[in-house]
Amino acid sequence: MQRLLMVFYFLLVVSFGYGCKENEKTKITQVEQKVKKEITTSDIKSDPSILVRKPKDIETPEGMVWIPGGTIRQGARSHDKGAMQHEKPNHEVRVDGFFMDITEVTNAQFQKFVDETNYTTVAERAIDWEEMKKQLPVGTSKPHDSIMQPGSLTFKKTKEPVANLFDFSQWWRWTIGANWKHPNGPESNILGKDNDPVVHVAYEDALAYCEWAGTRLPTEAEWERAAEGNHKNAIYSWGDDETLLSKKVNSWEGQFPTKNTKEDGYEGRAPVKSYPANDFGLYDMAGNVWEWTSDWYNTKYYQEIAQMNGVVKNPQGAEQPFNERDPYAREKVMKGGSFLCNASYCASYRISARMATSLDSSLEHLGFRTVTTVNMINSKL
Repeated sequence: MQRLLMVFYFLLVVSFGYGCKENEKTKITQVEQKVKKEITTSDIKSDPSILVRKPKDIETPEGMVWIPGGTIRQGARSHDKGAMQHEKPNHEVRVDGFFMDITEVTNAQFQKFVDETNYTTVAERAIDWEEMKKQLPVGTSKPHDSIMQPGSLTFKKTKEPVANLFDFSQWWRWTIGANWKHPNGPESNILGKDNDPVVHVAYEDALAYCEWAGTRLPTEAEWERAAEGNHKNAIYSWGDDETLLSKKVNSWEGQFPTKNTKEDGYEGRAPVKSYPANDFGLYDMAGNVWEWTSDWYNTKYYQEIAQMNGVVKNPQGAEQPFNERDPYAREKVMKGGSFLCNASYCASYRISARMATSLDSSLEHLGFRTVTTVNMINSKL
C-alpha cells in the first residue's frame, strides 16, 4: 500500500507541475513584466474615465472582436447560490476596452504556430528528474524509466457513482503520450478536428503562442468583462436562467463522473462555435474547455482589493501567488469551466467561477484564448 501511495504521489507531482527550468521561469517572468508595463493601471485611479468605444482609426484584428470598456462587479454575484468562498467578496472594477479572440485557440491555429516556430509543448518534453526531485521529499527514489515519460492528464469516467467528489484521482489519470496532438492519449489524434479547441497547453505554451501571435492572455477582470456582455451582474454569460444550460454550454449532463447523457450534444470537447455566442460575439465563454488568464491565484486577493478605497482600473490580479491550502503552490487563475463541469461537482460555467492551476499543468480540458489592446496595436505601427 505504501508503495502504491508513493507512485500515486509521484504521478500527482508530475501531472500538476514538475517544475520549470530556470530559463523557462525567466522567460515567463519577462513576458509577465511586458504585460504589466503594457497595462500600467493596477493602481487606484481618481480618474474614472475608461476606453469604451473602439477608436475609428484602429482595425479589428482578424478573428477578434472589440470588447467595450465598462465597470463590472468582479467576483460572486450576491444572488448566486453556487458561489464559492474564493469568489468573494464581490468588488467593483473598471476595465478599458480591448480586443479578444472570438473563439478559444483551435488545433488549426496552434498547428500553424508550431509549424512556423518548431515549438515543443511542455507535455511533449522529456522529464528532467534533477528538476523534479527538487519538489519531492528528500531521498525519494527515481521512478522507473517506463514511468518517467512525457505525458499529461486525461479524464476517465468511473464505473460506479463516487461519494467523494473532492478526490479527483478517481477520474484523472497520468497518460504517457497525451499531448495537444494526442488529446485523449497516444492512440488518439486531431485529424478532422481543426476547429476543436487546443488542449494540453501549459501556461508557458500559451505565452509562447501569444508572443508569436503578438497578443497576450486576458486578465481575470478582462475575462469577466467579456463573459458578462450586456447582462450586468448576471450569474451566466446569457443571464440567470439555469434551465438554458444545455442549449448554451458544453458541460457535463447527467451524473458526474459516471454517466453523461449528452443532452447538450457532446460528451467531450466540441468544435468552437457549436453553441450560441454571447452579447459581444464570443463563443464558449462558458464550458467546452477552461481558459488560462494572466492573474496569479491568491486566496487573499479578493479580500485585499475589496478593502481598497476607490475603484481599481484594469486590475492585474495579485502581485504574488498564494493558496491557503498549499502555501508553496505557484498557480494561475483559469476561467470558464469545461465539458466536465456539472452542477453537482463544480458548476464552473458561472462567470465568477475560478480555479487554480500550476504553471506547468496541462490537461485535456484546458485551453486558452488571447487578447490585444489599442496600445499594443499602436506600438507595432
